Amino acid sequence: MSRLPVRKTYKLFVGGAFPRSESGRTYEAEGQNVARASRKDVRDAVRAARGGFAKWSSTTAYNRGQVLYRLAEMMEARHAELAELCSGAEEVDRSVDRVVWYAGWADKLAQVLGSSNPVAGPYFNFTVPEPTGVVAVLAPEEPALLGLVTRLLPPLVGGNAVVLVASESRPLAAVEFSEAVATADVPSAVVNVLTGLKHELAPVLASHMDVNALDLAGADGDVAELERAAAANVKRVVFGAADRQSPWEIAPFLEFKTVWHPIGV
Repeated sequence: MSRLPVRKTYKLFVGGAFPRSESGRTYEAEGQNVARASRKDVRDAVRAARGGFAKWSSTTAYNRGQVLYRLAEMMEARHAELAELCSGAEEVDRSVDRVVWYAGWADKLAQVLGSSNPVAGPYFNFTVPEPTGVVAVLAPEEPALLGLVTRLLPPLVGGNAVVLVASESRPLAAVEFSEAVATADVPSAVVNVLTGLKHELAPVLASHMDVNALDLAGADGDVAELERAAAANVKRVVFGAADRQSPWEIAPFLEFKTVWHPIGV
């Protein structure tokens, strides 16, 4: 007996769940109808990220590394599915390797980016990195998967929660990636993925008063208006590279606290 195919519904990923857009809207991309996030979806995602930030930022650096390695395992398990939705197996391999690479940095950031500072007087003086909070990321249009991973992992490994706007023209890899996140050990709401039109979503994120940093790696055209909107609450604005891995890509999403401690006698 023949049966009807069960076609996949491409939804948002917000707060650990897969809702449709509250507006009910979709747009066509890659031959599929994909959820077209609204302003309210953005607000919901930011609210969810703020809730997820507390748990993720308080997780030990060592455990964050373990969780991100588990994410790489889940991506490897979906290798074939991801390869169909990006440029192929090589891009998936590079994306998985990049997650593993950043996972290894989780418990090394304090040593490399922090410092012990020489001071005059009987004191220890340390500079230690801390996550900045909720980070909004506009993913590059290409490469669809590797670009997403390249911009997501730097804020994530540092302990931030992320609201990511996927590639507008190639969003399906982001939806499949979201399913890998959902089956890994990443705490609920730490990663939130929106699909839709960037010119609708980017201004909402730039002006949102509970977003602490904005990565414009995948922004379209003139970004001056986004920068002006971000200035309202002194967001840190980052122009990330679409395909670069470095511990210095993590630094813009961290705050550096200097601590003084008296030397005991």
